[in-house]
Amino acid sequence: MKNVKRLPLLAWRWLTSMRTALMLLFLLALGAIPGALLPQRSLNETKVDEYLAANGKLAEVYDKLQLFDVFSSTWFTAIYVLLFVSLIGCIIPRSWDHYQAWKTPPVRAPRNFERLPLHGSGVVEGDSAQVEASIRSALKGWRIAEYQPEDDRAGKHSFAAEKGYARELFNLVFHLGLVGVLLTVGFGKMVYYEGQVIVVAGAENAEFCNTAVANFDSFRAGSLVDGTQLDPFCVHVNDFSADYLPSGQAIMFTSNVDYAVGDDVFKDHSQWQKYQLKVNHPLRLAGSRVYLQGHGFAPRFTVKWPNGETRTQMVQFRPDDPRLFLSSGVMRFDPPAGMYPDLQERRTKGIAIQGLFAPTAAWSGEKGQLLQSAFPAMRDPAVAIDIYRGDAGLDSGRGQSIFSLDPSLLHTGALQKLERVNLKVGEKITLDDGTEVTFDGANEFANLQISHDPTQAWVLVTSLIMLGGLVGSLTVKRRRIWVRISPAAEGGTLVETAGLSRTDRAGWGAEYERIHRQLLGLPEPEDE
Repeated sequence: MKNVKRLPLLAWRWLTSMRTALMLLFLLALGAIPGALLPQRSLNETKVDEYLAANGKLAEVYDKLQLFDVFSSTWFTAIYVLLFVSLIGCIIPRSWDHYQAWKTPPVRAPRNFERLPLHGSGVVEGDSAQVEASIRSALKGWRIAEYQPEDDRAGKHSFAAEKGYARELFNLVFHLGLVGVLLTVGFGKMVYYEGQVIVVAGAENAEFCNTAVANFDSFRAGSLVDGTQLDPFCVHVNDFSADYLPSGQAIMFTSNVDYAVGDDVFKDHSQWQKYQLKVNHPLRLAGSRVYLQGHGFAPRFTVKWPNGETRTQMVQFRPDDPRLFLSSGVMRFDPPAGMYPDLQERRTKGIAIQGLFAPTAAWSGEKGQLLQSAFPAMRDPAVAIDIYRGDAGLDSGRGQSIFSLDPSLLHTGALQKLERVNLKVGEKITLDDGTEVTFDGANEFANLQISHDPTQAWVLVTSLIMLGGLVGSLTVKRRRIWVRISPAAEGGTLVETAGLSRTDRAGWGAEYERIHRQLLGLPEPEDE
């Protein structure tokens, strides 16, 4: 029964031991590996669904083990919390012990110096007062304690000196920094938000305002963020350019933007500030960072109806080929309201365009009709499209993909394919009812990421503290030296010295020899 009552105490001692903290830190690093190797729902739920569909039972097991939600999983959170508690439990008693050790004078010299790895003796001229002054001079900067013969184990006048107390202090600073990193990172995950948005450069709506979650294409945030207190700012994307190697590999993305913060967003664009946004050179404003992540193309089509009215749209296409940017997408056009007063008839007269876009067209196949992309820059753009007429689902109340048509509309005949055609810039096709579809060209779009993490500076500070503590604990050596003095039989003063390193002895032998020779008045050895 007594042992059972001691179990909580034993468990606490085990949890707060340094060995347990190191084990938990290793487990935390080990647990993060699946988060780097497997797709995560918090980053890309579509990729997780694709992985589940492609890997069957194995993926289902991974899902049950929360390997697609590693950093929010129960087991990862448990390791994180246990590590935090373990570190706190280690630091508090060790801090108190270090404080007590700092106040305690260096220990008395051992009785027999010859048992220590470093020791020596010699006779110097002069009385004990002169030798004592020499000892204090040689051990300047050391913590020194003086012991009279009645307090010394060998019954002689002795000095004990110790250096390197800061080693344990640096060790504690390292662990405090680690706790600080855990705290700031954990709190940062509760107050951060991050969103992505695609902005077509040079278009009429080439502007993004960080004022509402609805303005983002995708958005994720910490548990303490409700989306109502975003930092207000606006960014207008004027242009986008990419630099490529002859092989087509991109080496730099650049976008010139105008931006305004707070009430300045209501001013004319000419009064906004300018910035050249580049990869790894984010725009920092209002506590947030705007990154340029990537780009793509937004083809522009104009539909001219039989009554002469026109509709023009420019929508981003999805880059299916990330190197050469052969892209796919879809556009939907409703006919002018006055052409078909009957709502049901109007729904059946919509135009849908689905197909491929190539920034630099290359044609293959037996008849040279298969569109490919030869280079990622927009040198000779072209499209290969299917044109449909019918109900494109705009009034269905369901969300529609901007990259593909709803297959059910094609299967039920709600959409009827009219033409399959290849068009270059400025070319058009006329449908059976006189409707004209013209390919007007394309603009490039920029993929912007807006990141807000108010703890970022604190993570940096605590990381530097942790690194500084680690460097200090590895470079500072804890060592002791003892000196005994007594009258020599032949006259003068007998000086006995001994040294001991409490940690790694690297470099300590040379330091001890230097002090020993200084006390005995011996010259420094000549370098060979």
